[in-house]
Amino acid sequence: MPLEYDCPVCANRARLYDVVDFNKSCEESNGLFLPLSGTPVYYALCSHCGFLFAPEFQDWSREDFLTKIYNDDYIVVDPDFEKKRPEESAAMLHKLFGDHKKKFRHLDFGGGDGEMSRRLRERGWDSQSWDPFFDPASSLNGEKFDLITSIEVFEHAPDVHGLMEKLTSACHDSTFIYFSTFTHDQSIRKNGRIDWWYISPRNGHVSIFSKYSLGFLGDKYGFKFGSFTDYLHCYCKTVPAWAEHLMV
Repeated sequence: MPLEYDCPVCANRARLYDVVDFNKSCEESNGLFLPLSGTPVYYALCSHCGFLFAPEFQDWSREDFLTKIYNDDYIVVDPDFEKKRPEESAAMLHKLFGDHKKKFRHLDFGGGDGEMSRRLRERGWDSQSWDPFFDPASSLNGEKFDLITSIEVFEHAPDVHGLMEKLTSACHDSTFIYFSTFTHDQSIRKNGRIDWWYISPRNGHVSIFSKYSLGFLGDKYGFKFGSFTDYLHCYCKTVPAWAEHLMV
């Protein structure tokens, strides 16, 4: 195993940081521990931008991910992804933007089977979902959107520039991108080892960002970066009037 890698975000050198078992999952925070798989997953950390990533997943095919991670057992390690998270996310977005829903077209990027968009359409939104991973033959046919959301997607992308290229293909100059991923600016080690629930290869969490690395990545695509919490963030070139209330 190499000790150093090129950082996928900033191209500086990233050193091997730690190793966890493949079966480490987010549900460990709820007391569920899967049996050890015996398969090590190494993470490297960029000392420049703070991006933490698992290099081996960059060589995985789509079929590898579908077979080993997003298989029939995935619901065990992410029981909220089918119904609870889409409904809670739809409610959150409607609370934030619902008063202005007639002013924009919405795209949920990486939305799986489109459940969150369906919930928003029930609330009167002009919303659609696009997930090029789960439906690689799908296309937006050049359509552009005013509001793009991406909930719990960034941490699943081994190719961060591929992610940004697909995401920005649906943007125009005043698109507002509102997305979620936990950042690791807090401590991720305990007793010298990774001890943060979010670093979980069995969930497909292969790219863990710092706020600085999110800002660096956005800048490469011409976006200003804003962060509201350790979980909720935005990219935009200009803030549309219907999103200005978020900046107060």
